[in-house]
Amino acid sequence: MKQDAEKIKQDHTPDAIRRRLGRGEPNNYLKDFVYGGMDGTVTTFAVAAGAIGAGLPSTVVIILGLANLLADGFSMAVGNFLGTKSENEMRERFRLQELEHIDITPGGEREEIRQIYEKKGFAGADLERAVDSITADRERWVKTMLREEMGLSSGPHSALKAGLATFAAFMLAGTVPLIVFLIDFFVPGTVKRPFLASCLLTGFTFFLVGALKSRFVSQSWARSGAETLIIGGMAAALAYGVGVSLKFIVSS
Repeated sequence: MKQDAEKIKQDHTPDAIRRRLGRGEPNNYLKDFVYGGMDGTVTTFAVAAGAIGAGLPSTVVIILGLANLLADGFSMAVGNFLGTKSENEMRERFRLQELEHIDITPGGEREEIRQIYEKKGFAGADLERAVDSITADRERWVKTMLREEMGLSSGPHSALKAGLATFAAFMLAGTVPLIVFLIDFFVPGTVKRPFLASCLLTGFTFFLVGALKSRFVSQSWARSGAETLIIGGMAAALAYGVGVSLKFIVSS
């Protein structure tokens, strides 16, 4: 995805770089939001599609959809909260472990830094200056080890924000498949073909979630949106197929 050359130059002036780096390492919750939005749309529409496929009335679709929206949304948010919290606790354990290693064998830990940067292409006096600079500050030393040796980000993510991002996206996107059924329930006859309208709205939401993701990855908005639409559509079609195949249970 190409960016405006002039904007790139403006973002790389000394003052712009200083401001950006001064804000510290950003916490990006896009993954949590996209994950929640995608799952909310897929699961809620899957419930609706399965119920319609089985020949159940719209009132049942609404009840099952809302129950899924609240229960699954809460479950996903709690799961993401606990998962992020566990990652933070693991990062803290490794941080304390590295501090202990620095106290017990500083020479061995310096050698680890040396070999890490040697693999990056540093050599001779440049390598030694890099090692001296990094190991002169214990926190910088530990953050470097966490990032380079263990593949962990140097700072924790907020477990609460991650959970809230997932829950908010799940509720917002997951409500879309039910909107038409709710309108038709409160104002009967407003929508001629509720399920078709729900399919169209849900497809648009799939595409929108994918297009939003493209703003943060190296992929065009059209391709990202189409990719998400296809994946979500396959899941919805599968649920509808299951409902149709099990329709005999309801009618018996």
